[in-house]
Amino acid sequence: MENAFAPRITRHPFPFDPAIADEAAARFAGLGPDFAPLLTGAAGCSPYLWDLMQREGDWLCEALMQPPEAALADELAALDALTLADLGPGLRRAKRRIALLAGLADLGGVWPLEAVTGALTQLADRAVDLSLQRLVAEEIRRGKIPGAKPEDAVTAAGMVVFAMGKMGAGELNYSSDIDLICLFDESLYPEDAAEARAAFIRVTRKMAALVGDRTAEGYVFRTDLRLRPDAAVTPVCLSFAAAESYYESVGRTWERAAWIKARPCAGDLAAGERFLKTLTPFVWRKHLDFAAIQDAHDMRLRIRDHRRLHGPIVVEGHNMKLGVGGIREIEFFTQTRQLIAGGRDPDLRGRETVPSLTALAEKGWIPAEVASELITLYRAHREVEHRLQMVNDAQTHDMPNTPEGVARIAAFCGQEDASFRGALIDRLERTDYLTEGFFAPSEVEEGPELSESADEIVRGWDSYQALRTERAGTIFRRVKPGLLTRLQRAANPDEALIAFDGFLAGLPAGVQIFSLFEANPQLIDLIVDIAATSPALARYLSRNASVFDAVLGGSFFAAWPGTAALSAELGAVLAGTPDYERKLDATRRWMKEWHFRVGVHHLRGLVDAFEAGKQYADLAEACLAALWPVVEAEFAQKHGAPPGRGAILLGMGSLGAGRLNAGSDLDLIVIYDAGDDEASDGPKPLGIRPYFARLTQAMITAVTAQLPEGRLYEVDIACGLRGGKGRWRP
Repeated sequence: MENAFAPRITRHPFPFDPAIADEAAARFAGLGPDFAPLLTGAAGCSPYLWDLMQREGDWLCEALMQPPEAALADELAALDALTLADLGPGLRRAKRRIALLAGLADLGGVWPLEAVTGALTQLADRAVDLSLQRLVAEEIRRGKIPGAKPEDAVTAAGMVVFAMGKMGAGELNYSSDIDLICLFDESLYPEDAAEARAAFIRVTRKMAALVGDRTAEGYVFRTDLRLRPDAAVTPVCLSFAAAESYYESVGRTWERAAWIKARPCAGDLAAGERFLKTLTPFVWRKHLDFAAIQDAHDMRLRIRDHRRLHGPIVVEGHNMKLGVGGIREIEFFTQTRQLIAGGRDPDLRGRETVPSLTALAEKGWIPAEVASELITLYRAHREVEHRLQMVNDAQTHDMPNTPEGVARIAAFCGQEDASFRGALIDRLERTDYLTEGFFAPSEVEEGPELSESADEIVRGWDSYQALRTERAGTIFRRVKPGLLTRLQRAANPDEALIAFDGFLAGLPAGVQIFSLFEANPQLIDLIVDIAATSPALARYLSRNASVFDAVLGGSFFAAWPGTAALSAELGAVLAGTPDYERKLDATRRWMKEWHFRVGVHHLRGLVDAFEAGKQYADLAEACLAALWPVVEAEFAQKHGAPPGRGAILLGMGSLGAGRLNAGSDLDLIVIYDAGDDEASDGPKPLGIRPYFARLTQAMITAVTAQLPEGRLYEVDIACGLRGGKGRWRP
């Protein structure tokens, strides 16, 4: 049979217990020699797998005669017909069979790591979703969910379960807990939210027991509901509104990292996807978030302190997940880089570790060779982790504490003891080397000696708003010596220091910008250069420090793209931004980055004043070209589409001539041609003149309004009409 199991076997364990291996050989002799090394090795290394082979032996003999993918699909499909009464035993039977199938496919090299973890995750998804459907149906039957009908059970009447951690990423390990967060859409129950909440809390508890309790048939997956907001004091199922309020007000970095992998896995999946979108600003910051590095470093140290995992790497007792050089190091490395850059680049928001490392390399956030090596190390670590758990179906990540126990794991991996030990130590040390430099903050250096006047300026920095928090001060103390050294190298150090002092005094907050400097020392050179030559640009930076993000994008010093390319880029940004006010803010943020780019290029002599003026004009034109249809569309929702042939926006004065300076306002004229129309056609129609006058005012507001990202431009604008004979009058 095409893609059958036996021809795909590429490796096998060495039987650690020869007596059990002999029993397995006799029990499955009918399968022939192709399966013997795999089955005897598995049974001889794992009491758990041997027990499953005996309990499900008849099924296994049939399953191994077809592709493992087909056997998996058959087992999952068989669950759909189970009633609530039969679901518990049916799920436990499926767990035994799929665990056995996945274990053998893993040990034999038939499936790669992703297929093994994917099969276990598919079972977890199906178990949670079917349990939820059956339990919600029972609550509906009893009349406990207000207004819900029997057909609503398919979407759990608005309840959704989010798979977190490894389950969310499709990366469940062999004996994993499943981390779940259960929420419900309270908007479906405007008058009966409390009654609905009580029903969903009952469903959650019963679902956790149905999936997680150990019975005579075994268990499916141990469930953990403690990742929900403020788990010590909140019920096991919360409303969307309560969860969103928590994350907006007190959500922490570790929770942001947890939601990177979150995935709706059961219940109302569409509502779950909508909720994920509402959390986007919480998880994915709009600016580069290098402060996440410090948070991840602190988290790692707390975990190690709590678990007493410091010290040299030794094989016996080493924790493959949390220990030095372990799996969590690679996951933290990946997720922290995602948190830094994912707000600006949706391509970096993946759930899975291996594809996310690949994406980070493709985007230039980590070297390609580092990503490739970490992927290899990650897969090797996960395979060892699986074998640790396969021995006795134990949720452990610790290597055995005895030489005999380590020898069993070596045999399980198909290796001799000595070579296994050496290779494992090498991999752990290499992982530690590749990740530790990224996490560990730099040591505080001694700064240069300062003149009396310079020292007086520097002493005043502690009182500035940007250094008001202990965290900001800690990071700045690490950055400060290198910064002062660079300032002293400027052509006029005193003037450069005074200009930098103005920059620092104007910063409203410091954690993000100081973290940015620490992780990217080239930005310190740039700010010193700016402070030394253009105090005005330094003051602009203090009000718009986020524009530093653009320097790290990889194309900051590329050739000027021109108006058409700029308009297309901003148009794509606005198309992916959900609501009107956010589009206006996104335009301001985008403009400031390009405005800063023009200023730096001019400052460094890459363009002359004439060319800088042209680029400032291109930038303004691109902003107006992208924003005008957005304003028109927003206005049309209430008053209808523009009558006749509509209107156009004309640039006058310096903008029309294509020559602006850094602080220019914009002279504009709106010209419209309503043709024979007398009014607009919309929910609230307007006459021609009021329509275009108010549309013009909407454009003025869109450009000049002071929003969280500031003002786009100052404008001087007029509105007029073009008659049928070519005459124009205001």
